[in-house]
Amino acid sequence: MTRKLRLAWMVLVFAFLYLPILVVIVYSFNDATYSTAWRGFTWKWYERLAANGPLMDAALRTLVVAVVSATAATVLGTLAALALNRYRFTGRKVLLGSILVLTVSPDIVMGISLLIFFVVLGASLGFGTLLVSHITLCLPFVTLTVLARLASFDENLVEAARDLGASEWRAFRDVILPLTLPAVGAGWLLSFTLSMDDVLISFFVTGPSYEILPLKIYSMVRLGVKPDINALSAIMFTLTVACVLLAHAMTRTRRQ
Repeated sequence: MTRKLRLAWMVLVFAFLYLPILVVIVYSFNDATYSTAWRGFTWKWYERLAANGPLMDAALRTLVVAVVSATAATVLGTLAALALNRYRFTGRKVLLGSILVLTVSPDIVMGISLLIFFVVLGASLGFGTLLVSHITLCLPFVTLTVLARLASFDENLVEAARDLGASEWRAFRDVILPLTLPAVGAGWLLSFTLSMDDVLISFFVTGPSYEILPLKIYSMVRLGVKPDINALSAIMFTLTVACVLLAHAMTRTRRQ
């Protein structure tokens, strides 16, 4: 009986989490345009999506911003985590606390703050301001992810490498970096997802000439959810699952 209850609870949790997404994917193959009634299977919404030039351009711009901002945030966040873990300096606790605050700060506050900051600097809103904003958004998450891995790191391994004659750089390259690489990869994937999904901050710091996919979808669904939006959502969810499986495979291979 207990086993059946656990199974029922697990099914309920999975249904709560994934049933809405499953509905979107199923309706992306529905032949009906506006009705929620099933009118038959079709691929035409995916074909129409591929032929939608402005939407594909917005998707490409979003992908470029996500990859560049995730990579930059991963490099800067990893260096910040290494410095916070290794060195004890004045203001270290304040810096760590400010990073924690940024992870829980409302996006709308960050968006307005960045907009005012760019206006004061006289910067034109577009790719540059969007990229800087997304790096600012992702940086604290990468830092905390890598810092959590470094907290359980055995410093004796570094000392052993130095005793064997390794320089500071070689100890980092051959000992620290390989052992922290799963956390670095996780930080990159988390940053990539945050950048791809961000709407609020992008709304404030993106100019009218540089439209990205989340804002494009937001403007489209205000007039109603069309099947091609369902198709786009299904593709984005499939890519997300593929990224998670890839990260899991990389971690598993590294453990072996």
